[in-house]
Amino acid sequence: MDTSKGGELRIFITGPDGRVKAQAAGPDRATLVYDAPYEEGDVIRMDGGPGFVVALLEDSMGETYGWLSGEFRLAVPFGEKKISYSPKSFTGDRHLLWVRRAEEEEIAARRNLARNVLDSHDNGGLFPHASANVETRGESVFAARNAIDGCFANHCHGRWPFQSWGINRDPNAALRLDFGRPVRLDRLVFTLRADFPHDSWWTGCTVRFSDGSQLEPAFVKTGERQVMDMEPRTADWLVVERLIKDPEDPSPFPALTQLEAWGTEIL
Repeated sequence: MDTSKGGELRIFITGPDGRVKAQAAGPDRATLVYDAPYEEGDVIRMDGGPGFVVALLEDSMGETYGWLSGEFRLAVPFGEKKISYSPKSFTGDRHLLWVRRAEEEEIAARRNLARNVLDSHDNGGLFPHASANVETRGESVFAARNAIDGCFANHCHGRWPFQSWGINRDPNAALRLDFGRPVRLDRLVFTLRADFPHDSWWTGCTVRFSDGSQLEPAFVKTGERQVMDMEPRTADWLVVERLIKDPEDPSPFPALTQLEAWGTEIL
């Protein structure tokens, strides 16, 4: 993969009318301090790819590593969309946002390549990105992005920190994880939601990879991380599908709290 730097890194905030409210730019790092409350319709944007970056666009959420392929957009959440985030997120009248080029050592490191705290439905520029063919009632607390946000609280369900991917009782539910570039994977880790007895659980599933291979992990009823080591493979996406609900559990509500995909970049 070509890891050369893209264009100048830039962070900017636009209002409901598309007007730029604030911005910052730099060749290797951009830091923006925005001294105003967010308004409904505000969008946080970032560009300067393609390239590997580390970004912090909301200081209550921590930084994230990813592949910036184009312009990234994150609509500042309000109302129902806000409850899948910490109550501290996107509040107040001073906000620190920054993005920098990833260091060579960071790019070479083995890591969870699925994690992206900044993912959203509209994300098409900062990978990884999670999407699904169904999310329970279209509610933010059951969106696919929740499964890669790095939050492992799973002994309840609903608003933060118990957000998860919910399948709305659909036996054909599937979650897709796009990496935005080829990566080398050697381990998957599943953390099922474990709000028992409200929740049910899956006994297994099929994971299909872009290289044509597949994996059929088996699960047990637990709230702990379930690790699936595998032969290394190269993929730029994977799909979790054919989820098998425990037929003896009366609850109709299995759900996924976190999906991890461990491996390395292909350099």
